[in-house]
Amino acid sequence: MLTYSFTNLKNESLYTHLYQCIRQDIIDGKLISGEKLPSKRSFAKNLGVSTITIENAYAQLLSEGYIYSIPKKGFYVSDFKNNAIKPVKLTTENVELSSGYSDFLADFSSNQTRPENFPFSIWAKLMRETFNTNSPDLMTKPPCGGIIGLRKAIATHLEQFRGMHVQPEEIFIGAGTEYLYGLLIQLLGFDKKYAIENPGYEKIAAIYNSYNVKYHYIPMDEKGILVNELENSGADVVHISPSHHFPTGIVTPISRRYELLGWAAASANRYIIEDDYDSEFRLTGKPIPSLQSMDITQKVIYINTFTKSLSSTMRISYMVLPPELANRFLEQLSFYSCTVSNFEQYALMRFINEGYFEKHINRMRNFYHKQRDILLDAIKRSPLSSHVTIMEEDSGLHFLLKLKMELSDKEFVQRALQKGVKLNSLSAYYHDSPDDFAAHTFIINYSYLNTEHLAEAINVLYDCIKK
Repeated sequence: MLTYSFTNLKNESLYTHLYQCIRQDIIDGKLISGEKLPSKRSFAKNLGVSTITIENAYAQLLSEGYIYSIPKKGFYVSDFKNNAIKPVKLTTENVELSSGYSDFLADFSSNQTRPENFPFSIWAKLMRETFNTNSPDLMTKPPCGGIIGLRKAIATHLEQFRGMHVQPEEIFIGAGTEYLYGLLIQLLGFDKKYAIENPGYEKIAAIYNSYNVKYHYIPMDEKGILVNELENSGADVVHISPSHHFPTGIVTPISRRYELLGWAAASANRYIIEDDYDSEFRLTGKPIPSLQSMDITQKVIYINTFTKSLSSTMRISYMVLPPELANRFLEQLSFYSCTVSNFEQYALMRFINEGYFEKHINRMRNFYHKQRDILLDAIKRSPLSSHVTIMEEDSGLHFLLKLKMELSDKEFVQRALQKGVKLNSLSAYYHDSPDDFAAHTFIINYSYLNTEHLAEAINVLYDCIKK
């Protein structure tokens, strides 16, 4: 039977690597015309991969004419005696376009939104109305902070759902939170010392590195970032996600939030950047108030995005600046143009004002609740259940899975990937050596999860532990 190695995958998906191996063997004549290829199940078992990997590889070969199929008999190598076949290198674009959640039994690493959940018909309707009724405004350059109508809509939404009382002029819209972080560094100062959570979202450190500013990693306990360590670091600005920390899932309690506000109030140059990550998707109970809504000293900069609630490709985010910083922004950085198109801003304004956003959030909250329940139930019904501890938080779109095993986290992740299940370890998000809590703990995202092969995927995780 055919045998191929998957040890040097680099950034290739499993099925792309297998497709290339079989294709090259056909070109080189190692697989001859009319030769029958192994059945999908036997081939998957022999290679130690999932049947879906074999299916995708065969489908690609079939579509390009390298093989053909005979119903109820199998797949065979095509006749190329009269064809000049030249090797064609797959570009990065080819791989990315053909990749998706269908390439894995389960992808627990992705926190993207599912495409089918986007309200296409409503959005198309609002775009048409925008073109019909706002046509002159669409061609007018908006203020640097975005069109005032959208900023008013966001201010109303924040008051109703996060208890925040802000002025539209304090809201600044931009194309993604990464862009807004860059503006904040310029606004607060390159000479300031910044602090980030450890473990934490690795992109924050990458942004600070790109601007060549000093920053410190601050450890956490079960309540969130440690305020005494923050004090000792000498930081001026701290970036935190108290509503649902990534990756631990910690929800910072009220007592720790007041400690953080006290830290910020102790010095004129101190600020807290509150990333309200996943706050819309608290699945049980009422959301804990945002830090910004508790702040009476105007030291909290609030950041949120529509990327998680609407679409991973909708790059519309916003920040709420304290009045003094909002005025400073207009004085120093108003030369920046708003990076979100008028078309999207007016459509989103209508989406919020006409109640569609609230309905969409409620619908998605129900969807994610169901996704989580299906996943938890599948784990509890499987042989894996006796080897795991599930650490689920009531907020956000991921939870933690702690495994009883002798493998290293890295070995387990690699074994699972080879069998078509993608996930990340908690330890990978630590700047330095992870603590004992992180050992054998894995992040389970379920917003992008396709549950069709869920039972098989969980059995794969169980098999990886046993071997």
